[in-house]
Amino acid sequence: MSNKGNVALWTPAVILAGCLTGCQRQVADGIDAELWKRATELAHKHIIIDGHQDVPYQIGKKRQDISKRTKTGDFDYPRARQGGLDAALMAVYVAPEYEEKGGALRFADETIDMMEGWARRWPDKFVLAKSPAEVREQFGEERVSIVIAVENGSPIEGNLANIKHLYDRGVRCITLVHSVDNHICDSSFDTKAKWKGLSPFGREVVAEMNRLGMIVDVSHASDDAFYQIMELSKAPVAATHSSCRHFTPGWMRNMDDEMIKLLAANGGIIQINFGSMFVNGEVNRQFRDRRRHVAELIKDKGLEGDDKEAYIKKYARAHPVGEADISDVVANIDHVVKLVGIDHVGLGSDFDGVGGHLPDGLKDVSCYVNLVYELLKAGYTQEDVGKICSDNFLRVWSRVERTGAELRAGK
Repeated sequence: MSNKGNVALWTPAVILAGCLTGCQRQVADGIDAELWKRATELAHKHIIIDGHQDVPYQIGKKRQDISKRTKTGDFDYPRARQGGLDAALMAVYVAPEYEEKGGALRFADETIDMMEGWARRWPDKFVLAKSPAEVREQFGEERVSIVIAVENGSPIEGNLANIKHLYDRGVRCITLVHSVDNHICDSSFDTKAKWKGLSPFGREVVAEMNRLGMIVDVSHASDDAFYQIMELSKAPVAATHSSCRHFTPGWMRNMDDEMIKLLAANGGIIQINFGSMFVNGEVNRQFRDRRRHVAELIKDKGLEGDDKEAYIKKYARAHPVGEADISDVVANIDHVVKLVGIDHVGLGSDFDGVGGHLPDGLKDVSCYVNLVYELLKAGYTQEDVGKICSDNFLRVWSRVERTGAELRAGK
């Protein structure tokens, strides 16, 4: 029996008792009780879809039972249900080094095996979803729907048949690149700009993903790659975990206003990344300064591999940067809405992918109620909340599916 909409189970006292520090803030600071009640109702009435979570990568590094409350990490089943999370695009993150050393597809398959195992081991808690229709059908069953997404196109390995292989395994979205230029396109983080956008093969990848009905994710792609994808794609595209460059000038990982306008004009969506460095300009400056300084120190010390990773973690602990606030996430949503309207923005937290650098009030998956509360406080309507939480993304995904069907039918 579904507990969706059962407000008695989701009072502020219950939220306070179960949430981490960042989510207690709303109660501790005092809330509008009626507005909180409404926010709680909406968080458990509407489907909430998160466009990007890195849970599989974190579990790959440290095995945890996510069917129970975990001591570390941003996601587990109890907290997800507490926050009202119904579906998440779970990233099969493939590190850039697989591009050179090989084995990217094998690694992706192993990660998909692991996610399939969640659904088999805990069928009352997790279920795989391969279409918008399945997400809607599974809603209300108290299970979290897992949509498999690949982050970094390296597993394609220069062979279009591998896209079909991934599709057959349940993958419905591919982030074409990550932090280093690959054989598909250039990365927003890589200054070499190997292809000046898409590679010739990358153009074929976009076409094949359109044909199969897979979502092309432009997060991490360079500006040149983004504009070329927009010229080529016959279906709407998504930026599943990006925020607004308006707040982080010069940081190419976020999207500028012209890119957001073009994304929307093509029917697409930007799903706001919650990471503190994504949504707050001052935190972003601190983060970039520290990153640049650490890179110089690593180069001077000649550190590589595990020694390099250990040094980065040690330095970060000794030199913490500030954190954003939940209001910064709302400000990014506001910016998109004012720029292109309510129909082209969603949620793409990047939970477990930003090293714990998350805003006060949005520290883990139990905190979506906080965000709904803040949206209502900012004047968003119930319909607006539904669009932001899932309706916009489901519309885009449905259109991608229809485009694929039309292309396969030769229309």
